[in-house]
Amino acid sequence: MADDAELELPRGVALAWGVAADPQRGPKREMSVEKIVDAAVELADAEGLGAVSMAAVAAKLGYTPMSLYRYVSAKDDLVLLMQERATGVPPHTLREVTGWRDRLRAIFQAQLTIYLQHPWMLDIPITGSPITPNSSGWMDATLDALSSTPLTEEERMAVTLLVTGHTRWYGTVLAAYSAVSRNSGLTPEQITVQEAAIFDSLITAEEFPALRRAVEAGVFLSEADPFTFGLERILDGIGAYTDALGSGKPHDPERAWQTLQDADVAGDKKVREARKEVRDAEKALRDALKLERIAVRDARDRLARHSSG
Repeated sequence: MADDAELELPRGVALAWGVAADPQRGPKREMSVEKIVDAAVELADAEGLGAVSMAAVAAKLGYTPMSLYRYVSAKDDLVLLMQERATGVPPHTLREVTGWRDRLRAIFQAQLTIYLQHPWMLDIPITGSPITPNSSGWMDATLDALSSTPLTEEERMAVTLLVTGHTRWYGTVLAAYSAVSRNSGLTPEQITVQEAAIFDSLITAEEFPALRRAVEAGVFLSEADPFTFGLERILDGIGAYTDALGSGKPHDPERAWQTLQDADVAGDKKVREARKEVRDAEKALRDALKLERIAVRDARDRLARHSSG
């Protein structure tokens, strides 16, 4: 562990861990970092992350912005503390779930619930690993879920990032649909029907044959949950990999050698030039397809005008 005397923590991280120096003075003793963060979270929950500013939080608490700066010196620090508060600690019930698959499913659902309760968290840019107590607690819980597997520590961390990333993506989609629903007054079901109709009107079998088949199969009206399906396939893959580790054959040596060869081939000048030509051709094809769409649309309009005349 690094020597604390030599490690200067960022102010927000130090506040999160409770090792930052307290302000020497400030308005009324009832002011605290905790109350500032609570007020900021309430604002974000009600109006979104964009509504949070030092001035808005100060007004909510009945103080001046300068009063807050004695406790939280920058908005970035405040946002980090808000994220930490909203994240919370992992439920103790997670450790009561047996089996790594069921434990990861439980963590997935618990994290998804947090995103739905505090969707503004998804608007916080990712600038690195959030090294805060609660975030560390969730990481620890996920790694612990994999402690009974033959995975290495690096592989357990990779799985942790995979599952949490999938959860964040699911939360982003659900939060976005919820926002559209609030702003438009449409129900999620109505939004789905509307989107399906747009796909049906724009996607042609000539230009997008595979996507058209999906449209005609009713994919965009299906009640199936693609993200839960994706999670289960992630878990299947992890299970297959751990089974292979148990059998002593986790890797395919021939495939690994082929990968190395592919990397060497990719560096060849002629290969690079050929691939550039492929990319240029693909761009030309996209441009041509765009012109075709315009031409087809114009032809349909002319035909419609001729028919109506």
